[in-house]
Order: sequence, then C-alpha cells, then structure tokens
Amino acid sequence: MLDVTDHDLDQTLRKGPFDVALHAAIRARGLSLETLRRRLAAQGVAVSLSTLSYWQRGRTRPERSGSLHAVRGLEEILDLPRHSLVTLLRPASERTGPWRTLPELCPEPGIRELLDEIGGHGDRRVTGLSLHDQYTIGPRRSIVETHTRAVYQAQQPGVDRWIVVYHHPHGLLPSARSARGCRFGRVRTDAASGLVAAELLFDRALDRGETYLLEYGFAFDESGAPACEEGRGFHTPQHEYLIEIRFHPSALPARCYRTWRPDAQTRLRDTGDLRLSSYRSAHFIEFGMPAGYHGIRWEWD
Repeated sequence: MLDVTDHDLDQTLRKGPFDVALHAAIRARGLSLETLRRRLAAQGVAVSLSTLSYWQRGRTRPERSGSLHAVRGLEEILDLPRHSLVTLLRPASERTGPWRTLPELCPEPGIRELLDEIGGHGDRRVTGLSLHDQYTIGPRRSIVETHTRAVYQAQQPGVDRWIVVYHHPHGLLPSARSARGCRFGRVRTDAASGLVAAELLFDRALDRGETYLLEYGFAFDESGAPACEEGRGFHTPQHEYLIEIRFHPSALPARCYRTWRPDAQTRLRDTGDLRLSSYRSAHFIEFGMPAGYHGIRWEWD
C-alpha cells in the first residue's frame, strides 16, 4: 500500500469526494478504525466500527446532526483543517471545496500584484472561527464605514499575522483605518480599482490551537455613488459569519436580500429575503457555511 503524502492529502481534501478524503486522511495518519472509535468515544461521541468503515468506503454518508458531530471530531483527531471533511458532505452545487485563493474570490485583476507586494496570498495555517462584519450606509446612500471583529485559530505554531483585502464597490480608497488587538503592517492600495490589501500583525506568534481576537475597520468620505451590495469572500468554509448593514434614517432601502456566489466568475444570486429591523439594520448569521462570497444586497426605491 502506497503512503499518502501531505500534498496528496491536501489535494484530496480540496476535491473530495468525502469517502476518498476520509480514507486518505486515515491512511496518512496511520490510525486504525478502532483507534478512531476510541478517541471519538473519549470525546463523548459514539460511532461504531462498521459505521466508520462504511463512511470511508462510500457505502453510507454521515447526514444526521450526531454523525456530523462525529465528522468534526474526526477532523480534530486526524489533524485536518477545520470543516475540511464537513464541507465535502455538501452538494457540489453548494460548495467550492475547503480552500479558495483571494484572486478566485476578487474579480479585480490588481489583486495579484497587491498580494505579491505584501507577501502573501492567504495563510492555510490559520482558520477563521468567528467573523462579524458591520457596514454603515450614510445619508447619501454611500458606504461611510466598515468594521470587522474576528477570531482566528492557529493550525500550526508560529502564526503571527493575517492578510485582509477590501474592495470598495465604487473604487474608493479609505480616508482612515483603525485596528484593535492588532496593528497594521504593510498596506498596499490600487487607486484604479479601490483595492486595499493589509497585514494585520498579532502581538505575538501563536501556538498551535491558540485563538486570537482582533478588530479592524476602514472609513470613507461620503463622496461615492449609492451602494447597493456588500459582503465578504472566504478562502475556506467559515465556522460563524455575521454580516450587518446599518442604514442612516434618511437612507432606508426598499428591500434587502441575502446573496452568494462560489467565486468571482459566477453571477451573484439571491438566496433569501431579509427584513429591515426597526433599528434600521439588516443582517444574517450562518454557521459552517461553504467557501465563496456571502453578502447582502438592497434595492432603493
């Protein structure tokens, strides 16, 4: 039997299917099904040997909530990226695999040059656990502020930064920026497209499994055209994502919709209606969502 290299395993986790990826991960780690069963049991998850065997052979698939909990436990035991196996259980039409590069998510051609200058196209050693985006729409219906609060977890020791990219829908660059729990390192901009790429530097290098909380934001002069959509592209499946759009009292939209697309080459589509609250905001929150672009769009009168 041939050994499974880390490269082979990474490719299998990206492409699937689930049973092939699970089988490859078990071979790569050299663990028996009995060992997996015992370690799951130690986590309080009861799964039989026959069930584990069926899963890796493709005879059955985990679908119930208890089974999905077991799959998350397997990701931890097998030392796999968070959500890498769970994502492969989604229909192909609803997932993009466990990893997307920033150029795949951002349609602007200048993104590659900015990332080359800043020294990174994203870091697979870091997993996003929780991310909250808040966008503020001013009285002239344009974006005046963005604010993000995020929790990351190091998958390997030594992680000390994260790269963020923001693309203004009308090509404006920020007039100010802010950070809390981190500091800005290298920042690169493309005035032609309104792209900003920035390093967020942690206060220390993280240990494996350690989490890190930070906040950052951008402010804009209210000189842009009316905005009608905002959102975020994710490299990997996201454990938790909350997005909120806050509207000025004199700039309330007529309708709001939740949107999604797997990559920049796919047309954005509405996936549901959103209700504007009495506090003039619309939001949605989701857990364990696939990689891709998730956002909110709205219509004026």
